Amino acid sequence: MTIHDPSLRAALKTLKLTGMLDTLDARLAQTRDGQLGHLEFLQVLCEDEIARRETAALARRVRKAKFEQQATFEDFDFTANPKLPAAMLRDLAALRWLDAGESVILYGPVGVGKTHVAQALGHHVARRGGDVRFVKCSRMLADLAGGHADRTIGQRMREYTRPLVLIIDDFAMREHTT
Repeated sequence: MTIHDPSLRAALKTLKLTGMLDTLDARLAQTRDGQLGHLEFLQVLCEDEIARRETAALARRVRKAKFEQQATFEDFDFTANPKLPAAMLRDLAALRWLDAGESVILYGPVGVGKTHVAQALGHHVARRGGDVRFVKCSRMLADLAGGHADRTIGQRMREYTRPLVLIIDDFAMREHTT
């Protein structure tokens, strides 16, 4: 079943209810086939819209985080390095540290997966609705130095202090001068 009245589609577009618009025909067909009652039809359409908005918001938060890769704990191979504290990493993924207002410092030799874990934690925070910013230390310091030079330091500092979680990768990898 399709909607022949273009005014409903136009109204959904005007109200920016594209999640409803995208699934309207399928939901109408379900209603027509008796799978959905009137209230269920409306509820499912609203759930479709909520899902679309949540998906778009997550994509926006992940894009603003500027991750190097889409690393998640689901993608992490805990068996690759048996010396890694897998239980501790899973505990970090629960984000209790975030709820307690604590910081996390990941340190260790090159190549053990610190960047992957940091980005996975950031992705987890983004999925929970928090804003995240990922940056290499050298890039952040260069950016802030540029802000000092062109008098935009306040604006640039806000970019790093505004997110709920700031991930500074490769901190202390080499000596930095100001």
